[in-house]
Amino acid sequence: MRKILILSLFLFGFITLSNAQEKVKWYSFEEAVALNKENPRKIFIDVYTDWCGWCKKLDKTTFVDPVIVEILNTKYYSVKFNAESTKPIDFGGKTFTNEGGSRSTHQLAAALLQGKMSYPSAAYLTEDLQLLTSVPGYMTPKDLEPILNFFSTDSYKTVDYQAYLKDFKGKATE
Repeated sequence: MRKILILSLFLFGFITLSNAQEKVKWYSFEEAVALNKENPRKIFIDVYTDWCGWCKKLDKTTFVDPVIVEILNTKYYSVKFNAESTKPIDFGGKTFTNEGGSRSTHQLAAALLQGKMSYPSAAYLTEDLQLLTSVPGYMTPKDLEPILNFFSTDSYKTVDYQAYLKDFKGKATE
């Protein structure tokens, strides 16, 4: 009887571990840029603030969806960037800072979002570290999946987004 109990506990633990949800691998902005030099990929930047409720909801719902996790971990270097960070960041020959301190906007956030400060927002960079676009607002996995695929497959080079959506068959369920 004891052996059966031990075996049952072992199997339960194994099943639990094998079903553990994979997570998005988040990098700092500097880490993503460095990784991109060695193995070029597009960069996805989640621009958030600590006080933003929709940003927290995005973390709890969209960024745990298995379809979104897979795309972000295989097609992008994903960055979580606090728009109110006070840490200077060197990028493109310029040092971006937040001269106003906490609750002020970091210059890099303003550049990535082209001055349209809305949280959460996502910024997309090419492999050459050029800004493709920024997209404001909370998104469900079903909303985010086609955008991620649109850029990761380079479809944006040949078709506009609305035309792309007509033929897109997503895997996300929510």
